Amino acid sequence: MRLLVLGGTGFVGGAVVTEAVRRNWSVTVFNRGLHGAVPEGVHRLRGDRTARDGLATLSGGEWDLVVDTWDGAPRGVGDAARALVDRVRHYAYVSSGSVYAHPLPPGAGEEAPVVDAAPDADDGDYPHNKAGGERAAVQVFGDRALLVRAGLILGPGEDIGRLPWWLHRVARGGDVLAPGPADLPVQYVDVRDLAAWTLDRAVAGVGGAFNVISRTGHTTMGELLAAAVAVTGSDARLRWTDPEPILAAGVVPWNDLPIWVPPGHEYRWLQERGVDKAYAAGLTCRPAAETVADTWGWLRRVGSVPPRAGRPARVPVGLDPEREAALLAAHHPA
Repeated sequence: MRLLVLGGTGFVGGAVVTEAVRRNWSVTVFNRGLHGAVPEGVHRLRGDRTARDGLATLSGGEWDLVVDTWDGAPRGVGDAARALVDRVRHYAYVSSGSVYAHPLPPGAGEEAPVVDAAPDADDGDYPHNKAGGERAAVQVFGDRALLVRAGLILGPGEDIGRLPWWLHRVARGGDVLAPGPADLPVQYVDVRDLAAWTLDRAVAGVGGAFNVISRTGHTTMGELLAAAVAVTGSDARLRWTDPEPILAAGVVPWNDLPIWVPPGHEYRWLQERGVDKAYAAGLTCRPAAETVADTWGWLRRVGSVPPRAGRPARVPVGLDPEREAALLAAHHPA
């Protein structure tokens, strides 16, 4: 199987490349050549899709399928798709659950409305870029376009730093502010399961949109943080705290306390999307303990979260130690 990955050195693209190499496929990546490395045997084409004639190095190749992880302006997806439409059988675009228009009811599936975004837009925020990218891919490839609407993505190589922040915090030990409730369901996908499912469905010629993420409650905040304590071997003591005082202190779910979105929060839908379609199409999700352990093993090798490939840096996630200490002192006095 001949695979072309547009990108290929970041979090998701790197996992796709690694999985394809594991399958002994012929793999080519296309990127600017400014970030990261690729496994031995992977062919690297250099180019910048935002530049004039930036896709020229693709002109001589033919592939069975392409995986595109682009999260910039939708025009970049359309330009790439048009350059490849006669030389690639199937186009898999890694999108996001962020494309859905708000408010999104719990359990909503792929039929839910998405934000209105133009496929030829030159700029936009993340939801509009991804929604426009979807439309650009479908505009060119039709039912040969697979739209992979990922949610929270965890696992080795994570370049946002959500699970890594928890692992580093737990590894420091002592009292850890644990946002409750402990049985709060968490919905996410391991990047390796996302990569394997995407390649399987693309090879099968499947098109259309899928919410590619675990079932709600695949794990809980309690299970996730307990696994972090176990793998780090630290003396951390999880101090479970109700959401109300945490929110009252101005702590922002998802950003200050990564992964956590409490019950009733306006963004709770991020962890309550319908996934029946993806599971019916073969999605399987490994145990959370495996994701946590493998992410910790990777972090110990690399030392810190890598920069995001080709995109502006995001604001770092995680609660400031002084704010955490103040909350612990107020609600869990010694």
